[in-house]
Amino acid sequence: MGKETWPSKSELDEMRKLVAEMAGRGTKDVRVVVSPYRICPLGAHVDHQGGSVSAMTLNKGILLGFVPSGDSQVVLRSGQFTGEVRFSINESVQPIHIVKASDKINESGACKLQEECKWGNYARGALYALRSRGNLLNQGIIGFVSGSEDLDSSGLSSSAAVGVAYLLAFESANDLDVSPTENIEYDRLIENEYLGLKNGILDQSAILLSSYGCLTYMNCKTKEHKLVRLPKYQNLETEKQKAYKILLAFSGLKQALTSNPGYNRRVAECQEAARLLLLASGNEAIEPLLSNVEPTAYETHKSKLEPTLARRAEHYFSENARVAKGLDAWACGNLEDFGKLISASGLSSIQNYECGCEPLIQLYEILVRSPGVYGARFSGAGFRGCCIAFVDADCADEAASFVRDEYLKLQPKLASQINSEKAVLICDAGDCARVI
Repeated sequence: MGKETWPSKSELDEMRKLVAEMAGRGTKDVRVVVSPYRICPLGAHVDHQGGSVSAMTLNKGILLGFVPSGDSQVVLRSGQFTGEVRFSINESVQPIHIVKASDKINESGACKLQEECKWGNYARGALYALRSRGNLLNQGIIGFVSGSEDLDSSGLSSSAAVGVAYLLAFESANDLDVSPTENIEYDRLIENEYLGLKNGILDQSAILLSSYGCLTYMNCKTKEHKLVRLPKYQNLETEKQKAYKILLAFSGLKQALTSNPGYNRRVAECQEAARLLLLASGNEAIEPLLSNVEPTAYETHKSKLEPTLARRAEHYFSENARVAKGLDAWACGNLEDFGKLISASGLSSIQNYECGCEPLIQLYEILVRSPGVYGARFSGAGFRGCCIAFVDADCADEAASFVRDEYLKLQPKLASQINSEKAVLICDAGDCARVI
């Protein structure tokens, strides 16, 4: 099984044709942003506490074909959503969470209210982020954006991929030289300031920093990052590196089935655990984040935490340890140990962080016992979307068939809502976001 190229020549040709027709230009004038989806093999639910995470991109994601508009106008269409988004780069752009729902926006057709054409908000957010940091934009874009089929609401960070895509398109059209590190901050501005979402920087960091064949490591407290390459052995048969594939197994859940405590409450519980541990160790003046608690202080004082807080802290510290061990296993090409750590992360997410819902937990358990699977876990919090797994490439088809059959037995209603051919996708690792 060789690496599947994404985007394919036919995908690029189709995108260029669509944009050329929209803009009245030649296909050679069309540029395409490739912005991949990401997975987080290890480092679940610790980024908001300044923990260590790992990530890589997939050979699936967002394509944004565009041409510079030649004037101030931005004109966008989508492969997933109806309507046409139109606005000027000279317009005043305010954070969306402080704009009243009754305010009108300039979009064509029936899309008069912000809520009705919200898919265009990421483009406005990119404009907001770039201008808020002093970048001068002289022209807009005419573009068409499309995501890999059936992968929306899958827990693969499509929102960050879209935000990054618009940033790269505006920068390319305006000849702006922007580093990946700067774009991580710009996408944070889109998510945190413009849209009002309280998330970290893991997603955009993975999308912008990853490299094929590498595991991306990031310390969310210091922002330190590095790429850890999977070793490429020579033709010595005894040292030949095993090939792997990534499985995406879909639950059929598009809307989150949450259970108490919710996401924000879990974050608060982690902070409360940190506060009590810092207080017990005489460091109560430090910001209450678990990354500010020394592991030795945790071991000394963890018995003082009530059971729920103890489970949250246990997940944080054990997950950080799994990330460190996982980097070593990956660097050595030990996919078996790497996979076991992923499955342990999944189990801790269920037992200690207490996230997930019955269908996703069942899907995780099926993947763990599938033929050739090294390890599996939720992609995200396990309330919707999919689970991911690393699998021996030679067993990928067999494992995918096993998962489809077993999930259908346990969740016939949900499984029946998924195209059987796309219930489990076999993917390769990807590369970072870029303009072609």
